[in-house]
Amino acid sequence: MKNTDFKALSNHMGGVSRRDFMKYCSVMAVGMGLPIGMGAQIAEAVTKAAKRPPVIWFSAQECTGCSEALLRSTHPSFEHLILDLISLDYHETLSTPSGHQAEAARAASIKENKGKFILVVDGSIPIKDNGIYCMIGGKTALDILKETSKDAAAIIAIGSCAAWGGVPSAGGNPTGATPVHQIIKDKPIINIPGCPPSPYNFLSTVLYYVTFGKFPELDKLGRPKFAYGRLIHENCERRPHFDAGRFATEFGDENHRKGYCLYKLGCKGPETYANCPTIQFGDVGGGTWPVGIGHPCFGCTEGGIGFNKPLFTKANLHLVTPPDTYPHIVEQQGKGVGASLGGVAVAAAAAGAAYAAVNGVVKKLDKEEKGK
Repeated sequence: MKNTDFKALSNHMGGVSRRDFMKYCSVMAVGMGLPIGMGAQIAEAVTKAAKRPPVIWFSAQECTGCSEALLRSTHPSFEHLILDLISLDYHETLSTPSGHQAEAARAASIKENKGKFILVVDGSIPIKDNGIYCMIGGKTALDILKETSKDAAAIIAIGSCAAWGGVPSAGGNPTGATPVHQIIKDKPIINIPGCPPSPYNFLSTVLYYVTFGKFPELDKLGRPKFAYGRLIHENCERRPHFDAGRFATEFGDENHRKGYCLYKLGCKGPETYANCPTIQFGDVGGGTWPVGIGHPCFGCTEGGIGFNKPLFTKANLHLVTPPDTYPHIVEQQGKGVGASLGGVAVAAAAAGAAYAAVNGVVKKLDKEEKGK
């Protein structure tokens, strides 16, 4: 990255140092599962971009929680994101103009950036009765989505409402609330579910797109694997208590106060894919997340769980595996062939014993459940 390129960007970013900027890009690279050296490539792409990628943020049936979470990001801060990394051309909540002027700004951005802008959709889309349950500027959210997505390069469905239907689609679903991917079939769509999702899952995805011109690797549900590739249960700080069979049975009981596993209180961590325990929420004070403060995970990143499975219903345990903190079967220890093989044997035995212990806990829980 040339000094001249960075100086121009630094002036826009309030004088941020080159060191801090490179550190930020490296952190984002690692967060996406890329080699740490890719941070330099991300920085190069950001500083050399002839034009910030235009973004239109469209809100339908939502609570503004996804926007609120993004507003509280600090690396980068929200103002650096919208003023230096992307061009946020339209966002109903954050736009300075309102009414006809705001809608005119959206139309102008579509016309100027046809086929080049990213459409971010926040909220589910009501389709019942021709979509009359969500209207903006005299048009239904359904019509606006179809009209805007037609000229978009790609779509990011942020939050569980846009990805799966979320709260508006629960129960009887009186408005016909529908996720984006069930309506738009001819555009690349990436789902970033959560209620709300971590802002850094969104920021990392946008930076990846800016750097490589494509989305990161996705799972079968269209979610970036770097954020939704592992079960919450695998990295949960309360996992050792689960493996030892120590559970809280009531909110506020002695086991709950001791920080024991929340499975029996309805924690959905064993069947929910997300990086909440590792990335957490809220940077001030080191971050936190629901399970960390004593509340069960309710599975908001999973469409069939978060807003459809009753809150205190126990999770399905069929995918439980030992966490990464247990020894690997092929771990190398010591020096020389003999020492290495000895290390492998010890590690394999430890992993086998640990896995047997986990299965023992699972079987005991299943037996308890069937005995009710």
